[in-house]
Order: sequence, then C-alpha cells, then structure tokens
Amino acid sequence: MSQLRTVQVLGGGSAGSSAHVSSLAAGLVARGVHVTVCAPAELDHAYDYSGTGARFAPVPRRSDPVSVAALRAACLTADVVHAHGPHAAVRAALALGGRRVPLVVTWHARAHVEGARSRLIRLMERRAARAAAVVLGTTSDLVDRARRRGARDARLAPVSAPVPQLPAAAHEGKARAELGAVERPLIIACGSLVPHHGYGTLLDAARLWRELDPAPLLVVVGEGRERAALQRRIRNEDLPVRLVGSRDDRAELLAAADLAVLSSSWEARSVAAQEALRLGVPLVATAVGGVPELVGDAAELVPYGNAEALARAVARLLGDPRRRGEMSAAGLAQAASWPTEDDTIAQVLSVYDELTQPLAARAR
Repeated sequence: MSQLRTVQVLGGGSAGSSAHVSSLAAGLVARGVHVTVCAPAELDHAYDYSGTGARFAPVPRRSDPVSVAALRAACLTADVVHAHGPHAAVRAALALGGRRVPLVVTWHARAHVEGARSRLIRLMERRAARAAAVVLGTTSDLVDRARRRGARDARLAPVSAPVPQLPAAAHEGKARAELGAVERPLIIACGSLVPHHGYGTLLDAARLWRELDPAPLLVVVGEGRERAALQRRIRNEDLPVRLVGSRDDRAELLAAADLAVLSSSWEARSVAAQEALRLGVPLVATAVGGVPELVGDAAELVPYGNAEALARAVARLLGDPRRRGEMSAAGLAQAASWPTEDDTIAQVLSVYDELTQPLAARAR
C-alpha cells in the first residue's frame, strides 16, 4: 500500500496547539507517514516544523482566495487533512471544496470572546464541526461542545504537553535568590497576560495574602497586552508581585516554587498545570473547563473569580508543609497517568487508518 499522506493545518496557533503539531508531525514521520504542515511562516521559525522531517508550506492565517488557493494546492494529494482549531478547520474545508478527503479536526481550546463576535465564533464552530469526519476534543467539555455544534463523530483525545526539562545545573536556591524569595514563600503563575487568565483576581488574592508573615512573593511568568495595567496595580497597591515576562527558564523557576497558581476563567489541558504537577509543585487552580478532569485530586480547586477562596487556599497550604508534600506526590502520580506523546500519536494514527481504510480496500 502507498505511503499515507497527511496535511496538518494551523491558523494562528496557540502555544499548546503549535507545540502539539510539532510533536505530532515528528511522530507521524517516524512512523512512515508523509506529513505537510500548513501554517503561518512565523510558526515554523518558532516550532521548527521543517526540522521534524515534515514538508512545510507557509500559508497565512487568512481566508482570502490567495491563502485558500495555497492551502488547496498543499492538500491536492492528501489522504487525510487534519486541522487544529475551528478557524483552521473552516479554511481547510474551503480548500477541499467538496473533495472526498476526510477532514479531522482537533479542538484544542475555545475562543474567549463576548457580544456580537461570540455569535460569529458559534457559526464558525458549527461549520467546523459539521465539516469534520471526526472531531477530537482535548477535554470532555470540548467533545460535548462539538456535539452541540453538530459534529457527526466527536471523541475525547487528550493531548500530551512536552515534559518540562530542567538543566543539569538547575539550582533552586539560585532561582529563588534571583527572584527575591530567599526568606519568604514563592508562588508562581505561568501564562500570557490576557483577561481570561484571571490575573485581576490573582492580584486581589495577593493583596489579601500580603498580611501573612512573611508575605509570599507572587511571580508571574508570561507576557501580554495586560502588562501595563497589571503593573500599575502592583505599583499603586504595593502588591508583593513581580511580572518577569516570558522566560526560557520557566521550568526552573516553577520547580523552585512553594506553590503554583492557575486563576483562569477557562482552560482545556492547561500546560502550566501539567508542568506544575510533573515537577511535583503543589497547585491551586480554578475549577473550570478541563482542569478538574486533568488534575483529579492532585490539586486544590477553587471557584473562578473568588479571590478570598484563592487566598485562603494559598495561606492554608503555605502553613502546612506536610500537606504540600502529599500534594507533590499526588501530582507526580497524576502526571504519570496522562497519555504520553506516543499515546497521542498512536490515537491520531488509528483515526487516520480508520478513515482511509475504505480507500485501501477499494484499491485492493
């Protein structure tokens, strides 16, 4: 039988979906699949799709005729087209133009929009779900969402995040000294500075826990459009918080923390939560989206937007080293239960085989 040919389609690509496509492309190529990745050129610079052994075809994140034509050309010889996210799925469906090539859609997350734009997002999600032969949702609530939008076949397909790598010379004391947390507790939050990550509530909690003695230091690793507003609050309210921007040593900083916090309004399989549990760092997180399914009993869960509950959970854990030790062990055990990158690739390949089997049977 001839070599299976698949095209992976990304739009703008979140960090999680972009990294997943890199892992998936490498794994499929290693298993003898011919892979083409279609994405904006800047994503290849950031995630090195060409270095996985896949062919890279630069396609802008637009739905204009030129972009759709470029995507159509890349899909001409595909046996399966795999789009990552509803926007990419709609563009892929346009490019296929009714050709009988199976379209697989991985739904990694949901858009954080309100008002008139939310109606447009619903329409896009509906078109994506109905165009797909199979929708793979990374969490149970995304699978349910795809079914509500009209998906014929929606399945749970957890995506494995890359395991955080600590350098051989990593030193907890050095990281804490750099951050200014030698003789005080260190709390780490990771994620871009955008509204749905709930940093306003996190600063409210920091204002409450600064009454602790010693007051813990909250360090936020990430960059984004809310930086200026958050920095003003930190300065004006004299909060024990540092914004350190994007860091290459994020795993090292997280490993040095007493606690990790996640304050988002919604998450799928939060990369920050996965990193914390894999590093044995106790986690306090909001009980939203796929977070409870991801962490099980290995994290303290609090309601979204409730600064008092978040501050109480943090204060309680900082005062209870034994409980933090139990949570660290539970986190490592929970992380060991998650699918590996090999598991993820095997599941995707089995879907491709299922969808292309009738073609193979006809060929014989």
